[in-house]
Amino acid sequence: MLFTLDDRITARLRASDYRDWRAKVTAIGGCAQPVRLTGSWQLQHATTGALLDWHGGDVMAPCGNRRESVCPACSDRYAADAYHLMHAGLSGGSKGIPSSVTGKPRLFATVTAPSFGAVHNQPRTRTGKRRPCGCGDYHHDADPRLGSPIDPDAYDYVGSVLWQANAGKLWHRLTIALRRTLAHAAGLTVREFRHHARVSFAKVAEYQRRGLVHFHAVLRVDGPDGANDPAPAWATPELIEHAFTTAARSVQVDQARPDGSTMTLHWGAQVDVRRIRPASAHEVEENGEISESRLAAYVAKYATKGTGKSEAADRPIRDQLDIDHLRVSPHHRRIIQTAWDLGDLDQYADLKLRRWAHMLAFRGHFLSKSPTYSTSFKAIRGERRAHRTAELLDQLGHQPDTVLLVHDWTYTGSGHHTDAERELALAIAESTREQRRRKYDKEAAA
Repeated sequence: MLFTLDDRITARLRASDYRDWRAKVTAIGGCAQPVRLTGSWQLQHATTGALLDWHGGDVMAPCGNRRESVCPACSDRYAADAYHLMHAGLSGGSKGIPSSVTGKPRLFATVTAPSFGAVHNQPRTRTGKRRPCGCGDYHHDADPRLGSPIDPDAYDYVGSVLWQANAGKLWHRLTIALRRTLAHAAGLTVREFRHHARVSFAKVAEYQRRGLVHFHAVLRVDGPDGANDPAPAWATPELIEHAFTTAARSVQVDQARPDGSTMTLHWGAQVDVRRIRPASAHEVEENGEISESRLAAYVAKYATKGTGKSEAADRPIRDQLDIDHLRVSPHHRRIIQTAWDLGDLDQYADLKLRRWAHMLAFRGHFLSKSPTYSTSFKAIRGERRAHRTAELLDQLGHQPDTVLLVHDWTYTGSGHHTDAERELALAIAESTREQRRRKYDKEAAA
């Protein structure tokens, strides 16, 4: 007799250990891919080492995956951390960043990939009126052809994969060129520049429908000591905007094609730069400027979006069979196949194309920042752990400075045991998300 998913969910709900299982899953926010551990934790007296408390058994830890398509619960947590990281560098007043950063020159910049062939799109006139695509059709928003090549045989898949694999290097060279351009504009040498100013940034990678990333970046000019140091008087928004645009159009990376010829990798023609102004999340953009709160939320959203199930795989590719069974569009399958095939060539060993084929050859971090921009994910997560530890010790009647918390855990597996458990965990995550949304709406209305 075959049982449907609904039957299996009902059976799990009626199981004798369901309440205990639900409590563990609720404690990790409804994680869809939990890490299963067995072991114990104990409290010892900090001076004598005497055992004060002990708890053991099987537990679950959140997977920590940032991608919503993999785990909505951990994606929400990552988005919240990304928001606080971004907002601290924009508004200051928390996470060790002074509120004076709002008075510094700050820009929101976007750089894109160049064209590797005409793709189906939704062109518009300057007044917003739709124009026909190059194929002659008008595409609706859900048209699966959007982003795919009009002529797949003429599309440069090899070039697009090599560009994507070098996007991180292009960004690194852009930051170097930006400092050089600013130094030249200020009448300084590159060596002297670091004694007068520092460029702080945080960037996030976002996939376009054609499968190539573009970078959104928050740029801020500080004094030589970072966020706490005033920016030099010559660092005006106009100067930084000009310097960034100039730098973006000048950097390039030479990369050999499989046939030995050299291709020059560079950014696309579209370079967008907008100034950032202090504003609440409820205010609208004005004069092309964007507000701090909106920008932080925007960046956090795309830090967790990554690629969806229709665009790439949720896990690394192991063999050709994985590629053959991917539920992706023909265009994205061909990108993955191209990365996989190129990854078998010795000349591209340093690009690790097979390792990153599931990410369409992009091998960089989706959210990265310079050291002085703001706090770090590590610091934010450390604060959360410290807070939870303090809550636990308070419940047990102990002071943090008088005890030692000792953990001893062994890994036993990942994920839920059945599809029914995963579906129930996703329901718990959605319920938690909805409760949080109602809480925020209530606080905003108060």
